[in-house]
Amino acid sequence: MQDERELFQMMTRRFGLLNKNCCTVGGCDISLVQSHILYEIDRRHKPSMQQVAEILGTDITTFSRQVQSLIKMKLVQKTPDPVDRRIHTLSLTTEGKFVATAIDTQMNDYLEEIFSYMSEFEKETLIRSIKLFNDAMGKSSRCCTPVSG
Repeated sequence: MQDERELFQMMTRRFGLLNKNCCTVGGCDISLVQSHILYEIDRRHKPSMQQVAEILGTDITTFSRQVQSLIKMKLVQKTPDPVDRRIHTLSLTTEGKFVATAIDTQMNDYLEEIFSYMSEFEKETLIRSIKLFNDAMGKSSRCCTPVSG
């Protein structure tokens, strides 16, 4: 039997999770982290910086730098909360929405192609297994924390 870690390493490489840039849209090179930020902002209505940083399991300083780069690229807008000026909400600009939608389309096309090599039963089994695995990872005491070496 193949080593489990090797299976995850191979899947990570094939899925492109180690690539510096995950995609290029409209002349913008988007890193994997930036694509995750765009995705999470797009899924929520004006989330706070802290909310998105927590969802992604990253510290606010690193997250802030990534958001700044997206603001410079004119993809994200950061707005002080009208009630509490210490809180900043995030939203996608029109260009940011275009980029997020293009990345989403690319990823869905990629997954659709991968699933085309499977039967419906295999696809459903895989999706059910990934859900089980994600649930189990959420119960782990090490979830979302760096592994100390």
